Amino acid sequence: MPTYVHELRPWPKFRWSDEKLAGTLAAVRHHQGRLIGRMEGLGFKLKTEAILPSLTEEVIKSSEIEGEKLDRDQVRSSIARRFGMEAGALAPVDRSIEGVVEMMVDATQNYHQHLTAERLFGWHAALFPTGRSGMNKIDVGQWRTDKHGPMQVTSGAVGRERVHYEAPEAKRLDAEMNEFLAWFNSNSGLDPVLEAAVAHLWFVTIHPFEDGNGRIARAIADMALARSEKTPWRFYSMSSQIRAERRDYYNILEATQKGDLDITAWLEWFLGCLDRAFDSAERMLAGVIRKAEFWDANSGAKLNDRQREIVNRLLDGFEGKLTSSKYAIITKTSQDTASRDIDDLIKQRMLEKDPGGGRSTSYSLVEPGAKIMLVFPDKQHRTDTTRGAMFWGEAGDKRIFCLISREALDDHFSDRDRLKPNEAFLAHREEIEAFASRKFARGQLEPDGSILIRTGDFA
Repeated sequence: MPTYVHELRPWPKFRWSDEKLAGTLAAVRHHQGRLIGRMEGLGFKLKTEAILPSLTEEVIKSSEIEGEKLDRDQVRSSIARRFGMEAGALAPVDRSIEGVVEMMVDATQNYHQHLTAERLFGWHAALFPTGRSGMNKIDVGQWRTDKHGPMQVTSGAVGRERVHYEAPEAKRLDAEMNEFLAWFNSNSGLDPVLEAAVAHLWFVTIHPFEDGNGRIARAIADMALARSEKTPWRFYSMSSQIRAERRDYYNILEATQKGDLDITAWLEWFLGCLDRAFDSAERMLAGVIRKAEFWDANSGAKLNDRQREIVNRLLDGFEGKLTSSKYAIITKTSQDTASRDIDDLIKQRMLEKDPGGGRSTSYSLVEPGAKIMLVFPDKQHRTDTTRGAMFWGEAGDKRIFCLISREALDDHFSDRDRLKPNEAFLAHREEIEAFASRKFARGQLEPDGSILIRTGDFA
């Protein structure tokens, strides 16, 4: 008969090697900060787009770890409704799925609130709204009892089960959970990421409910991770990564629960798994980041609603190739209007023709990094006392005429009227050229393709 950690006299005084964890923890925290920093820089709409797939994965994969498969469309619909998102046609949602989503949203959005027994009872009741786990009736919204014998984690066929773990007796649960909750709600001084790992292990070792302990343990860990980031925005899924490493997850849990109170190996595994979750998130969110970078590079573009809809569709993964005919059908407009809209997008360097042409001409987005830059190798210029200063730049094989108005020179570059227009231009030429380059990159061109810098541009 194995001895479990909760049977050891110092329980629950876990210990670990700070020296062994220091380097890994620092790297994980740096990775975490880099990801959260990039995503926090997005606007509200893009941030909500980013959390929808992340929370969807978190809910689905946390249940999959326990062998329960949830309907993805229902999970996505439930989350979208709670955040007021537009997510296409929203599917009707089962009560059981609503409950899982409700628990996860409460844990991550209300991370700053205390975790209490009543709150945990509410989560448990939400997980099992019918009072059943599969075909079996269970005690819901209360600590388990030992009426069916000791709480064991087993595998294998009936009659030949292998016991992986046996939880504390039910009579210990009030004291065990009071101690756990007091620690979780206190300012322990422990790094919050390590706190997430300890909380996950501690809760699942107590195993206070008849079913659902793993999902609730992962929700508690997510709550602690939200505390570590001081934000309710969830841009990655720890449960998704645990699902991908499920065998290792169960093996390290079993080894830790049958070991002594040194949990260094568990903490190392948890940190590594979390770091890999960040890697997975960066791949999953690449499309949202690309969209943010695209709109940032084109922040000065002047688009109508039709153009904006098409560009967003292309950024979201347009099926097939964009043609003027598809443009007209999608935006419910005429072929002539579609062609004019597309020509304008090409002029603003947001679309470009694909190789080929003819009657099957198609168009693709111009990625921000692929834009042609306006440079100024020719230092020729001419100053007109009425119009302002004229100069020329080059963009690829095109020569671009540029003009900064006399008013703009006087208002912003004359150094309080000490410099005449020509002197003002020469003294600030690099700054003026850089401003012209930015207007070119944003597609802010005049109808004839030239660049005009007005005094109002500096507002």
